[in-house]
Amino acid sequence: MASIQKRISKDGEVSYRVQVRMKGHPPETASFARLTDARIWAQNTESAIREGRHFKTSASKKHTMAETIDRYHREVLSHLKNPINQKKYLSFWKEVLGHYTLADLTPSLIIEKRNALLGSENKFGRSISAATVNRYVQSLGHVFTVAMKEWEWTSDNPIAKISKFKEPRGRVRFLSDEERSALLLACQRSENPYLYSIVVLALSTGARKNEILSLKWPDVNFERRTIILNETKNGDRRTLPLQGLAHDLIYAHSKLRVLGCDYVFPSRKVVKGKDGKFFYQPIDIRTAWENAVKKAGIEDFRFHDLRHSAASYLAMNGASLAEIAEVLGHKTLQMVKRYAHLSEAHTSSVVASMNQRIFGHV
Repeated sequence: MASIQKRISKDGEVSYRVQVRMKGHPPETASFARLTDARIWAQNTESAIREGRHFKTSASKKHTMAETIDRYHREVLSHLKNPINQKKYLSFWKEVLGHYTLADLTPSLIIEKRNALLGSENKFGRSISAATVNRYVQSLGHVFTVAMKEWEWTSDNPIAKISKFKEPRGRVRFLSDEERSALLLACQRSENPYLYSIVVLALSTGARKNEILSLKWPDVNFERRTIILNETKNGDRRTLPLQGLAHDLIYAHSKLRVLGCDYVFPSRKVVKGKDGKFFYQPIDIRTAWENAVKKAGIEDFRFHDLRHSAASYLAMNGASLAEIAEVLGHKTLQMVKRYAHLSEAHTSSVVASMNQRIFGHV
């Protein structure tokens, strides 16, 4: 039932405090300047509770964004293998929105902070793109989803009302022969002992950074010269051929592996778990990578472009789009069509061979 109390301030202003109490639900309160508005709110709130449309809005007024992100870290991110990017994204949101309660976070407020992020520089001096900003917003959206569905801290996900920035078409940025030589030399000279092997493996196999960093020794088969990726972006297991220089480097590296650690590329830091036991984590190569790219004098190149480079080299050496898709782990050819123009020579030779067989001449 709803109760309405008339209140008069010292200045003589009249207000009406409404409280709705229903069995099985926490009390809801609100204040209005007009009695009519107070009655309408009470009626709507009671109806929403009876019909199951009302959530515990009082909870959203108690919990801040910082508190929500901290709980998300403990209960969600702590169970992920390598949530480096998510931690970075949520650290930003905690800084700019952490002092707000969930009830105060509106789409317009989030959009304001999001727009300020677009075009700003990261710690490496690079401009943050629209695609990256979309990842920031997406990470915050999942926090709201968990807070709404699992914790009942809020009844709304404001991210659902925010449109994404339009992202550019998938780019094809691959290393020239000169750039590749310069980058590999810079990686060899890096203070990070694993960077050179990691970059060679990325160029050799087209594997993603997280797939490489989360690689474990039981997944490497030197007899068959293969790597089994158990944790991929699309959730499927994938087999990579381990050939040439990549094979030699990983084999030599296996002779110096860290005892008691399954990671091929472990961090030097050992982390203490909640059970008191110590364990290894994958290495973080962000700083070492950025420094190597800078020393090599390469512009506009990201680690993920090593994957584009591998695919481009495959295309230029005669691999079909279906073969490239199989190596990269794409389920359809749509993602690898961007490399079609690089395999024109191979396509031309296939058509020429068909014409010669059918018509007797090219």
